[in-house]
Amino acid sequence: MIGRTPRPRLRRTENVRVNESFTSYQKVVVGLLAFLQFTVVLDFMVLAPLGPLLIEGLRITTSQFGLLVSAYAFSAATSGLLAAGFADRFDRRRLLLTFYVGFILGTALCAVATTYLALLTARLITGFFGGVVGSIIFAILADLIPLSMRGRAMGFVQTAFAASQVLGIPIGLSLATRWGVNAAFVLVVALAVLAATVIALKLQPVVGHLRGANAGRSPVAHLARTATRPRYVAGFSATMLLATGGFMLMPFGSTFLVQNLHVSMAQLPVVYAVTGVTSILAGPVLGRASDSFGKYRTFAASSAVGTVLVVLYTGLTAANLGLVLGLNVALFLCISARMVAASALTSALPAPADRGAYMSISSSLQQLAGGVAGWVAGLLIHQAKPTSPLENYARLGWIVAAAMVIATGLMFNVSRLITLEMARQRPLGEKSL
Repeated sequence: MIGRTPRPRLRRTENVRVNESFTSYQKVVVGLLAFLQFTVVLDFMVLAPLGPLLIEGLRITTSQFGLLVSAYAFSAATSGLLAAGFADRFDRRRLLLTFYVGFILGTALCAVATTYLALLTARLITGFFGGVVGSIIFAILADLIPLSMRGRAMGFVQTAFAASQVLGIPIGLSLATRWGVNAAFVLVVALAVLAATVIALKLQPVVGHLRGANAGRSPVAHLARTATRPRYVAGFSATMLLATGGFMLMPFGSTFLVQNLHVSMAQLPVVYAVTGVTSILAGPVLGRASDSFGKYRTFAASSAVGTVLVVLYTGLTAANLGLVLGLNVALFLCISARMVAASALTSALPAPADRGAYMSISSSLQQLAGGVAGWVAGLLIHQAKPTSPLENYARLGWIVAAAMVIATGLMFNVSRLITLEMARQRPLGEKSL
């Protein structure tokens, strides 16, 4: 009709160019950042399977262990907000190395901690620096990788979660069983020092966002503007819930396997290894799928399947090793697909000059939500004694399932906003979701 402007279609918004290939330098950067992310994730992931050993060795309760997990998250949330105002004012390479060195020092303190208070303090320090590293990594990826290829890059970097299970957790468990829990953190420190050295030698300065960006704007003003911009707020609200499952279920996951499902400590590394190997192989495939099938479609489909699997898994009262392996593999594939698609999709929201601040705030809010989730999980979970089954684990499953459903709706709004913005600025903006 005359006078009516046709509305952009939301169903097919991605002009995918799957035949595009990465340059040699882009491949190097993605590989380096994936390895660095692996060390940061390993520091968090290794704490979960050490749960039974820490609870017994330090003679702490499940709520105290939940606080150990949450301490990292709350500290990371604080540092993310503090760093957001400065995140787009410096070379991202220099910023990355600064915070990563702090992360290494914090993990080293975990390695020498011998009391609960010392370990709690060390986790606060580690979280303060480590929580910002991930946001800088994703800001660098978004700066250097076109949106049409970003799903593949995110998929490769997200394999850090799986690799930390395959390589880090079994080795960490073996070291902890033989020499004590501190040995697992020594492993993380050694790998992190190697990662920092390679990054310092190979990664070039990342300064494209500095060209005329935020000129004359104070860090506080930049933080306030980024935190309150409506389209960014939509992204923040969607990503806050992504960390809920990890912080609620994973810290008690190994204890649930051992005490509730009667998986032996000897079989525990096998569960993590099989799950991790599958996720590593699937990571790049999931990234390519999000680029071709659609980032939101991938997120929604994996969330739907994952919601059902979470409820089924956490409600188990008995299971053989085969069933445990099958459910864990399927669940982690859904989690990986959600994270890859969400990371690639939300990276299209911020302008390059706001990207560092946006990523820092988003990471901070995720850590805050995760910290609350871990704290709530510690309060809900009950264990009569260190060798008793966990109680109320199924309740956590229902809470996580509800969060996944809500996140799916919120992520649709993000996809809609990006589609509308791209329709208005197509000559100037990126052409793919």
